[in-house]
Amino acid sequence: MEYIKKSNYKKTETSEETEQTVKDILIDIRSHGDEAVKKYEKKFGKSDRTSIRLSKEEIESAIETLTDEEKQLIDNVVERVSSFAQAQLDCLLPLDNEFGEGIRLGHKIIPVETVGTYVPGGRFPLLSSGPMAAAPAKVAGVKKIIACSPANYKGSIHPAVIYGLTKSGVSEIYAIGGAQAIGAMAYGTETVPQVDVISGPGNRFVAEAKRQVFGEVGIDLVAGPSEVVVFADEDSKPDLVAADLLAQAEHDPNARAILISTSKEQAEKTIEEVTSLLEQFNETSPAHESWERMGEVIIVNSVDEGIDFCNEIAGEHLHLHLKNSKDIAGKIDNYGSLFIGENSSVVFSDKVSGTNHTLPTNRGGRYTGGLWVGSYVKVATFQEITGDGVNYLARHASRQSEIEGLEGHHLSAFKRKRQ
Repeated sequence: MEYIKKSNYKKTETSEETEQTVKDILIDIRSHGDEAVKKYEKKFGKSDRTSIRLSKEEIESAIETLTDEEKQLIDNVVERVSSFAQAQLDCLLPLDNEFGEGIRLGHKIIPVETVGTYVPGGRFPLLSSGPMAAAPAKVAGVKKIIACSPANYKGSIHPAVIYGLTKSGVSEIYAIGGAQAIGAMAYGTETVPQVDVISGPGNRFVAEAKRQVFGEVGIDLVAGPSEVVVFADEDSKPDLVAADLLAQAEHDPNARAILISTSKEQAEKTIEEVTSLLEQFNETSPAHESWERMGEVIIVNSVDEGIDFCNEIAGEHLHLHLKNSKDIAGKIDNYGSLFIGENSSVVFSDKVSGTNHTLPTNRGGRYTGGLWVGSYVKVATFQEITGDGVNYLARHASRQSEIEGLEGHHLSAFKRKRQ
C-alpha cells in the first residue's frame, strides 16, 4: 500500500463553540418560539420576513416563474424517487404468526404522523434535495409533511425548491434555515408544528442541532461533507475517474474525494486529469480546495487489499471502476450507496436515478445506508396470549421473576397461572 497523495482529513468533530451556539439557539426557541426563530433568522440568515411560513399566494407566484422544462425535470425526480421508495416499502411486510399454542406474535408497519424535512440553501438550488427527503415520507403514508429552507433567494426560497417540495407532498413550507429551523420543527412554535421525525442534510449547525434534538424527535442521520471513494484498476479510464472525483469535490471545501487503485500508472494519469480539469472550473469552485486539502490517492497491492480499504473507509459513495465490478460488489459491505461499473455515475443518484442521496459520512456506512422510506415508518410489535399459551408463559415468567427478585413481575405472571 502506498499513498501518492495524502489528505489533511480528520474525522469531523463538533467544536465546543458550535455545540454551545446550537444549544443556546435551541433553548431560546424552546422558550420563546416564533420570536426566537425570527431573531436568529435576522442574525444568521439576514432575513427580516414578517411571516416565516410561505403563503399559498407566495408559493403559486414562485412556481409560475419556472419554465415547463424546469418543472418536468423536477417531476421526473419526484416520480423516480417515489417509485423506488414504493418498491422498498413493498418489501416491508407485516408479521402475524403463532409461536406456540396460544402465543400470537407479530409486528405492524406504521407510518409516523408528522415529518419535517430540511432543504439547505447552500451555494446552488439543489433541485433534488426536497424530493429526496419528502417523497419517501409521502410514499410511507405520513399524514403531514412540512419543510424548512433558508430565505436566501430574493427574500424567499428558490422557486425550483418550492415546486419540488409541493410535488413531493409537503403541505407547509417555512423560510427558516440553520439550527433555528431544526429547533422550530423539534419543539414546535406558535407557527411551526412539532414533528415526529426530522430529515435532510445541512451545514455543521444543522447537523449539530439534529444531534441535540434526537430523542425529542427522530432523525434520519447526522451527516458531514460529501465523500466519494473510487476503486479503480489498470483498465479504468482516468478521465472518467477524475470527473467522478471532482463531481463530489465541488460540493464543499471539506468534501473527500478518494481514489484507491491497483495501478500506480492509472492513478498518476488520473491525478494529471484532475489537474487539467480543475483549470476549467470556476476559480471560486470548492473543488479546488477540496482536492488540494482533502483529495487522497492510494495504491494497493491487490484487489483484496483494496476491498479491505473500502470497507474500512465506509465512504458515503463507493464507485467501482473495475473490469469485474459486479463480482467485487458482493465482497464489500460498508458504504452509503454502491455504484457498480464505470457508467454508474454517482451524479445519476445525486439527481434522478431513484435511490436516495441523503447518505452516511464519517464511516457511518458501517451501520446505516442512510435515508429511505423505512426512516418514516415504525415496525411496532404486538402480542396476543390465549389458552395454553397463558399458562406456559406464566409458569416461566413467574419463576424467572422470583429468581430476579421482582415481586410485581412475579405477581402479574402468577395470577394468570393455572394451579
